[in-house]
Amino acid sequence: MRSNPARLFQGVSVISVAIAFAAVPPQPAQGQTVTASAEKPAGDSKTSVAQDSGQLRLQTSDGVDLAVWYYPAPKNGGIQASVILVHDVGEGSHASVERLAIALQRGGCAVVAPDLRGHGKSLSRAAGDTAVASKLPPIRAEALRKSDLDLMAAARGGTKRDQALIRGDIETVRDFLVEKAAEGEVDLDRLCVVGSGVGGTLASLWTAADWSWPPLASGPQGRQVQAVAFVNPVWAYKGLSLSPALAAEPLKTTLPVMILAGSGERDALKLADQMRRFRPRGWFEHRLGAEPAKAKDLDSPADASSFFIQVDSPLSADKLATEPETADRLLKFFALVLEGPEKP
Repeated sequence: MRSNPARLFQGVSVISVAIAFAAVPPQPAQGQTVTASAEKPAGDSKTSVAQDSGQLRLQTSDGVDLAVWYYPAPKNGGIQASVILVHDVGEGSHASVERLAIALQRGGCAVVAPDLRGHGKSLSRAAGDTAVASKLPPIRAEALRKSDLDLMAAARGGTKRDQALIRGDIETVRDFLVEKAAEGEVDLDRLCVVGSGVGGTLASLWTAADWSWPPLASGPQGRQVQAVAFVNPVWAYKGLSLSPALAAEPLKTTLPVMILAGSGERDALKLADQMRRFRPRGWFEHRLGAEPAKAKDLDSPADASSFFIQVDSPLSADKLATEPETADRLLKFFALVLEGPEKP
């Protein structure tokens, strides 16, 4: 459990916190647009291998050529959060959550949104010989197996993270963020992961992997994720499950968690119930048809470590993620759990 959390809502009522999370964000001024910026890959980078129309090309340890979009934080203020945004599996891609990425960028975040393998423009395996690469069959979302899904969230092999034998999709994105942190463009002490639909399952499994890396004599090499947010989480998909991630300590009791759900989302309700059992003294929730509520012994809703907000919307996963209110709720969540002298 985090100590000395941010006091964004200190001294206010449960109702006030619910209203704050339900607020609609300000819309951009007439004519104002925020777009992703093209980044030039570093010459000695292990991950940045090409550039195409503003997108990055990163390569996983098993040779998948990932298309990744980077939305740098505005330069007129500090970085509120560094965010890895993981879209839903199936019909999703970075494009299906781009409105959320841009809204978070507008709110002061640095955001990276990949096309997971088999989605969007991440359909091929890299090869040194372009003629060979052109003959490799495309990776298709509908043909992905559990082993492919496991690799999306994988980060393991050896004791040194920067030499890991297995670096999946999200870990490869994290390696890119390490490079940008060295350049001062992102703050890894403010790293948050947002996953939509099955993307939330993948994000949680990768977070557990992030926290499993042992420290070295030179310092920590894991435990970089500071908060996790789910948008309409999916409990199980093609054999992939949230259960292993929830059995790990960070998601069970330590990290701040937010769950956003539309109406009738049973998996989100199941996860919210699980978090209440894990954190009987640290939950806050607002379910449809019920008054906002918090753990009995919780002094202030601002001191919660688990938040569940259910909205009256039939939308789910990426479609709910790109509703304007979602970005506003996430920005408030980031401010709540990241501000202050101590972080989780």
